[in-house]
Amino acid sequence: MPDVIVVIGAGSIGQAIARRVGVGKHVLLADLRPENADAAARILSDAGFEVSTATVNVSSREQVHALVQTATALGNIVGVIHAAGVSPTQASPATILAVDLYGTALVLEEFGNVIARGGSGVVIASMSGHRLPPLTAEQNAALATTPTDELLALPMLQPNQVTESLHAYQISKRANALRVMAEAVRWGKRGARVNTISPGIIFTPLARDELTGPRGAGYRRMIELSPAGRGGTPDEVGAVGALLMGPDGAFITGSDILMDGGVSAAYWYGELAPK
Repeated sequence: MPDVIVVIGAGSIGQAIARRVGVGKHVLLADLRPENADAAARILSDAGFEVSTATVNVSSREQVHALVQTATALGNIVGVIHAAGVSPTQASPATILAVDLYGTALVLEEFGNVIARGGSGVVIASMSGHRLPPLTAEQNAALATTPTDELLALPMLQPNQVTESLHAYQISKRANALRVMAEAVRWGKRGARVNTISPGIIFTPLARDELTGPRGAGYRRMIELSPAGRGGTPDEVGAVGALLMGPDGAFITGSDILMDGGVSAAYWYGELAPK
């Protein structure tokens, strides 16, 4: 049976990582929108990859479990790239928590049950998770270890606590990194690894939505005042994803790689610091 790489969220970043780790393997592209998966599949097929597609809503356990079954029928799951999500401009707080926080926990749980020995996973989080003020040790532990189906019932995630989409996004992305730390322990028992990447402003269609949306001026200011002075590219995230999923990253698990051109550094200690 072939080795299988599962890409959830068939956008620019998921594709960029898949190009680096999917050679000689079967790439299963899953997305909420079939047309997105089909478009990505055409690009990768034309580039010589063996590809199939699936539709998944990551906030549905039934659909995530069905995706696992589809993937295991194809072969040994040696890689999982979880790049699906919604941004603050695109969705309500409740939707962001359901997709970005609960959906990621579901993917980690379901694929952690079947990941092959020597396999690896990467979850795309965000620099937004590094914006959130520190949580308490109890809150960290709750986000990391609460059983998946009880996560959205946590008091700290209720509508009276999370009232803005940006806050929902920040806490979801912080939770992604915490969840991956806890899951790395469980994946390790299967001989597999899992990490998060927290990108900054990467030039993708989602970033264009943000740059032209109500927060656009703030995003442009972030780019201008960051140490790097520019946004990033999906290929740069792809290079980090390949490191984390490949043999050179064999000693890295349960980690979060912040790659934001120094925006977080400027936010905490530079010109982007809140007045």
